[in-house]
Amino acid sequence: MRKVKLPPGPVVVDVLGTALTDEDRSRMRHPAAGAVVLFARNYENPEQLAALTADIERLREPALPVCVDHEGGRVQRFRDGFTAIPPMRTLGKLWDRDRDAAREAAASIGYIIAAELGAHGVDFSFAPVLDLDYGGSSVIGDRALHFDPTAVGALAASLVRGLAQGGVAAVAKHFPGHGYAEADSHVAVPRDERAFKEILRKDIAPYKPVIEAGLAAVMPAHVIYPQVDANPAGYSRHWLHDVLRGQLGFQGIIFSDDLSMEGAAVAGDPPERARAAIEAGCDMVLLCNDPAGLDELLESLKEVPLANPERLERMRKQGGRDLRKSVAYREAQQALTQLA
Repeated sequence: MRKVKLPPGPVVVDVLGTALTDEDRSRMRHPAAGAVVLFARNYENPEQLAALTADIERLREPALPVCVDHEGGRVQRFRDGFTAIPPMRTLGKLWDRDRDAAREAAASIGYIIAAELGAHGVDFSFAPVLDLDYGGSSVIGDRALHFDPTAVGALAASLVRGLAQGGVAAVAKHFPGHGYAEADSHVAVPRDERAFKEILRKDIAPYKPVIEAGLAAVMPAHVIYPQVDANPAGYSRHWLHDVLRGQLGFQGIIFSDDLSMEGAAVAGDPPERARAAIEAGCDMVLLCNDPAGLDELLESLKEVPLANPERLERMRKQGGRDLRKSVAYREAQQALTQLA
């Protein structure tokens, strides 16, 4: 089958199983498709993953970038044949004992993730989490690096640099912060009643050093901050345009969080959610685990071009060689062993 020449669209599509079906190929060849996200259901072993990403690459020109949630801990989609990455809280605990060692371990973890994803045709990961650990969030928990914004900023910046050294871009989430809201946005609509000044001083503080470290992308939270805006951050022009782009000067790509989550349902059906996210300032939208909704969403956006394709270009993995054979990879593995 010949490659279809198409510019990327604004939708990140998911895949049904471990090999592409005709349905998958049809969605990926749709003009609104712009990237592909993989989950644990799409993974059996390293050889199968490499074959799957190669099939995806053959479908379009330019090829659709492939991404995954590969944070470590309980959020790591590929396991057998991949290094087990510890929960990010582990780095925060090391920070409390030895800050330099924690920065080095964070960079090593970033490099390992990048080397292993890149070797299997995956372009980037939705990581790191910049949410602060306030101790009450049911969905964040040990995914958070620390409760101290200084620690989160320093460790996440090291992770971003480690990923970049391995040729993989980073996505910080969940802007402006999901750590304080206790509800899980997968199944509820979380609210954070704090004033903007408090959120800026604490939760947004880590974004500055991480953006300076070369952050390529941000994912906003499905959280409502009623003292700031009546809309969840992912549907809020104030949060995305005025604060993230304006005050913080972020120039990279903005991905919506999964629009199938309950926290996103306040905007209506899938096409309405996607329109609300794009109008607020999201460059690309995700709707996962809902094939019928995804088809509806793709059709609704078939005439909507990706606003800044160059931002998506930054998300493609860099370098062609297998970094798992490098001295840097062996050294990073040694550093991870010491962390454990």
